[in-house]
Amino acid sequence: MSENLTFLAYRRPSLAPGAYRISVTQTSGLNAERFTTARTFTVAGERFTLAPEAVESMFPPPGSLGDHANVLPHIVLRRATMPWEREAGGPTGTVPPWLVLLLFCGDENPEPKVLALSALAGGTPYMPAPALDQHEAAGDKATVIDVPRALLAQIMPTMEDLPYLAHVRRRATQDDTAVVIGCRLPARKTTCTAHLVSVEGRYTAAGFDLGPDRPGALVRLVSLASWRFACVDGGQTFTSLASGLAGRAQPTLPESGDPRADVFLREGQVPVRHVLRQGGRTVSWYRGPLVNGPAPVGTPVAVRTSDALLRYHPDAGMLETGYAAAWQLGRLIALHHQSTASAMHAWKRRRAQRGKRSLDENHPLAVAEIETAMPDDVTKLFRDLTELRGVPLRYLVPDERLLPVESVRFFQLDLRWVSLLVDGAYSIGRVTPEDAEQDLAHSPPVPIPGASGAIIRSDLVSGYPGLLVSAYDAAGTKLDPLRVERLSGTIMLCLFKDVLARLDLHLPPEALHFAVELVPADRVGRTLRNAAGDTGPALSPLPLGPRAKIPISALVNAMATAVGTAFGPAEFARQMIESTARVSFLATGTSETVR
Repeated sequence: MSENLTFLAYRRPSLAPGAYRISVTQTSGLNAERFTTARTFTVAGERFTLAPEAVESMFPPPGSLGDHANVLPHIVLRRATMPWEREAGGPTGTVPPWLVLLLFCGDENPEPKVLALSALAGGTPYMPAPALDQHEAAGDKATVIDVPRALLAQIMPTMEDLPYLAHVRRRATQDDTAVVIGCRLPARKTTCTAHLVSVEGRYTAAGFDLGPDRPGALVRLVSLASWRFACVDGGQTFTSLASGLAGRAQPTLPESGDPRADVFLREGQVPVRHVLRQGGRTVSWYRGPLVNGPAPVGTPVAVRTSDALLRYHPDAGMLETGYAAAWQLGRLIALHHQSTASAMHAWKRRRAQRGKRSLDENHPLAVAEIETAMPDDVTKLFRDLTELRGVPLRYLVPDERLLPVESVRFFQLDLRWVSLLVDGAYSIGRVTPEDAEQDLAHSPPVPIPGASGAIIRSDLVSGYPGLLVSAYDAAGTKLDPLRVERLSGTIMLCLFKDVLARLDLHLPPEALHFAVELVPADRVGRTLRNAAGDTGPALSPLPLGPRAKIPISALVNAMATAVGTAFGPAEFARQMIESTARVSFLATGTSETVR
């Protein structure tokens, strides 16, 4: 079910920041005596600092890498009244926000610094001295940026633009939020930095107060929040990157032409260097837990060395090491968690003591009970191993050719490989054949679920930190995720219960953003929507301002003329909003895009 999204022009607080005094008078009915008392209080909102938790989201996402060349950056604030809690200045009768989102590209980015409030004004960078409120002290700190006056004159919104650069977003299931939009497009092939700055009292009827026009003049602004993102060449959008993943990864390496080797290659085995126990070196076959199709579960075993799981193929003259490597890796992971390994060994000793006591007919009955429940941290280790947590990437993808750049590979989990991984961890303290028999009789109380999934290698993983993944079976039922995690900057592992048939990649709701159409690159337009959301008329392109600044008020006037009605901030936001697509992959390797 879809959720309606409503835009409001603004939302002012019930009380503006400032000092207030309440006076209460009571008159007694007996002798008409009057009793009066008064209290003072202060209403104070954010002014010079902004707590990180006050920000709900930013777009483009912090640290993202993509084609954002037609996107107006924006920031979502959790308190819906925040942009209108103070005054930007300017003529009366308007409701402009006191917060502005500025974008700096490449080497334009000013260096933030922290100053005391007493040091904000009076120096070389121009800034009017702020009048401090009752609760503020001269020693309080603020983050500031000093911007060249000439640059700021080109990128600062005009007084006419300002009211359209903030609005309220309302959803039925969430609290209202405030959105502040930038008015400049990111430059391609560079890193951009967005700063949410205070313009409290800095506007007049003529526009923003830039101060004296002198060579090399700087203007100081208080920065309340900032983030960075990179804008790359076209073709690096979410939809284009996701759609390009289909059909690139092969579950096996190419056949070699040697029938003896091709048997193993078709099973997903890869040749790897193998150092033998006695120091010799050879090449053996290895297959990890990610297989193309169901794999046999096998009979439970409790071995004491990994060599017992090596399999020799005389026809090929080579060893198969996959299950032996899984067992040895599980043992090494358990030993790496020293406290967990010690707890497991102590638990096994207690279990053995209880077993011996139950067989001793002469043992007194009135003795303390021995606790034999498996420790929680041991259980957690086993559960983590069933989800491949702690397994290095090279064990999952032993050859880079199995997961090339910009690809997605579907797999099913080899349950025998996973069970041996767990048994390797469980082998701590397993020395004698009797120890092995005890472990086999008391297997870890952690089920190993049938699972499948996909592993993705793409710039999507690094460029879109909020990337979401959903999986469905052949009947369209959504699968429960076991593990969805980034293994590296560009690789993500997605593991789900049962057998995956379709994988959806999409962005979170906050990825709704504001965009224009560049037609051509130095002009800007927008295709309008009617009240039902259907496509309407397209605006005649308007020339971009200096440094890719959008002519906001001119764009608003063109929209109002096209639809024949007055245009406010809410309607402007509705026309500028743009969502991202959902890209679906079938386990066969094909994809489709759904908006």
